[in-house]
Amino acid sequence: MHERSSVGELANLLRKEVIRYSPGGKLPSSRALVEQYRVSPVTVSRALAALAAEGLVVTRPGAGAFKAEPKAAADPVGDTSWQQLALSADAANEPVPRTVDASGVLASLAAPPAGVIEFSGGYLHASLQPERAMAAALARAGRRPGAWGRPPMDGLPELREWFARGCGGAIAASEVLITAGGQSALTTALRALAPPGAPVLVESPTYPGMLAIARAAGLRPVPVPVDTDGVRPDLLASAFQATGARVFVCQPLFQNPTGAVLSPGRRAEVLRITREAGAFLVEDDFVRRLVHEDAGPLPPPLTADDHDGVVVHVCSLTKATSPSFRVCALAARGPVLERLRAIQIVDHFFVPRPLQEAALELVGSPAWSRHLRTVAAELKERRNLMTAALYQEIPELALPHIPSGGYHLWLRLPDGADEAALVSAALRAGVAITPGRPYFSAEPPAGHVRLSFAALAGAAEIAEGVRRLRTACDEVLGHA
Repeated sequence: MHERSSVGELANLLRKEVIRYSPGGKLPSSRALVEQYRVSPVTVSRALAALAAEGLVVTRPGAGAFKAEPKAAADPVGDTSWQQLALSADAANEPVPRTVDASGVLASLAAPPAGVIEFSGGYLHASLQPERAMAAALARAGRRPGAWGRPPMDGLPELREWFARGCGGAIAASEVLITAGGQSALTTALRALAPPGAPVLVESPTYPGMLAIARAAGLRPVPVPVDTDGVRPDLLASAFQATGARVFVCQPLFQNPTGAVLSPGRRAEVLRITREAGAFLVEDDFVRRLVHEDAGPLPPPLTADDHDGVVVHVCSLTKATSPSFRVCALAARGPVLERLRAIQIVDHFFVPRPLQEAALELVGSPAWSRHLRTVAAELKERRNLMTAALYQEIPELALPHIPSGGYHLWLRLPDGADEAALVSAALRAGVAITPGRPYFSAEPPAGHVRLSFAALAGAAEIAEGVRRLRTACDEVLGHA
């Protein structure tokens, strides 16, 4: 059973028990709850924390948990309506009003309710994360001399060197900045490269978190369609000419959400078109370390073929480790590096040194290569299981491309199908799926859904999740 599910189930049981207690009454000890419900101490601690957050119990270190006293009369409700004017007062003067909307990101971050199978997850399941290796690396890192001091502003030299080696040898360690995860790096890059109101070219479909970054910065995302060979160079050239854009954001390897890899014939063309437009190409190389076992040799990052400073490269460790292991490289060549560095410092100062030291310990240990091999084999197996189950159970969902890397499948709905209705029906059936609409910066050509196979416990959950999705399809697609 998932730890998250165990916590939710125990919290539900304790809510019913708390009703029987008088205010201030002491609940059984954590040890007694562990024995009574046959769960781990961590599960008990998290369940009690959930009840404390709801105001049902009060925890006192060393004493235990107690039923909370009744809440006092609520304070008079203030009037916050003035904020509507304050937050929109400058909108009339902005060429492209900022839109701060995290809903597309939350679709893959929010935990589904207990008992719901998570086809919407954006990270590895706990059973696939290198938890023991990360814990050991963090323990060793904490004992390093100076580990708790301020790190160099650009990041630890050894860590910058490690990331530089992964860029195909074209980037020097001095051209790498360490950032707190890919989202932070993309935010820094877009803020550095495009002024508010400017157009920014994006793949269509593309990662919703990047669209949210652009809109929050007052930028105007302009879609450039992607097919199974990656972004289309002819349409990219047309988009540069029509908009005068100076930034193009691209995921050339296992693109999110399509899983496409930019074909060898298009790589040089995309770089040439971007260079001739006098623009930067932000390369989001987010899942290079989530390659499947049967993928074969990977193409190098685009930055390996760039000698003129066109590419701004982003590569994170987070997807291959844990959502909380937020260590990323932001690499660039030329004067733009100083602007990236300045914005990174202003916004974040630096990535905590213990986390950087832990990253060095992890990637330098034998456990790292073992972990990557295990994940490569497991993701291939899960991809195959989900693909086979979908072909057999729900053939009306079209799967135009089966990726050899990454952690999800991108499916097209039948013409006329109601995407939102299917997402809602799936949740009622007990499976969370990700809608396709947030991946498009303009009107989508059809309804889509994204199904993750990485955030699951294993084969049984994949099979059960597809069965539940079949139930939802029976409810919705019959009316398409």
